[in-house]
Amino acid sequence: MTDLMIDGYRIGILFSAENIAQRVQSIAIDIAARRPRELLVVPILKGSFVFAADLIRAMHHAGLSPEVDFMILSSYRKSTKSVGQVTVLRDIEADVRGRDVLLIDDILESGRTLAFAKDLLSARGAASILTAVLLHKPGHLAAHITADFEGFVCPDKFVVGYGMDMAHQFRELPFVGHVISAQNASTEA
Repeated sequence: MTDLMIDGYRIGILFSAENIAQRVQSIAIDIAARRPRELLVVPILKGSFVFAADLIRAMHHAGLSPEVDFMILSSYRKSTKSVGQVTVLRDIEADVRGRDVLLIDDILESGRTLAFAKDLLSARGAASILTAVLLHKPGHLAAHITADFEGFVCPDKFVVGYGMDMAHQFRELPFVGHVISAQNASTEA
C-alpha cells in the first residue's frame, strides 16, 4: 500500500476505505443471517465509533433494525499498551435481559475488554451475545475469546484511522493505517 504524510507523520495504509466498506457490508449480511431477535447493538467506545456507525447502517440495508446503546471501557488509559485491567467509564442504559446483543469493538488484541463486556452483559441476562471487531491482532490474546465477526487480521502494529487514534489524532482518517515515523524524528534525507 501507500504511505502518506499527515500532520508531520508518515502513515502507512494497511486497509483502504474501499476494502473496509466492502468488509463491513459482508459482516452486516452475516449478522442478519443469524436472525437476531430484539437486537441491541453496543459499540465499545471510543475507537469503534466509526466502524459501529458504518456497520449499523449496513445492518439496516441488510434488513435489521437494532436498538443502539453505548459503553465506554478502558484498558489502555493514556498508554499505547493495555494495562491489563478494564474500567467502565460509561455503562449502557438499556436492559439486556432476554435480548440478543451485538458488541462492537475496534480491535481484538488482548481480548480483555471484549471478554469483560461479554461477561458483564451475560451476567445481566442477555439471551445471546455476539461480537464484531474490525481488526484482530493475533498473538497477544490474554483472555479466552474469539470474535464472531471479524473484519481483518491485522499486523502487530499500532494502528490509527477509521476511529482509532494516537494521542487524540488521526480518528478522522477514512482508512486504517499505522504511524511509520514522525517527520521531526526522521533521519531520512
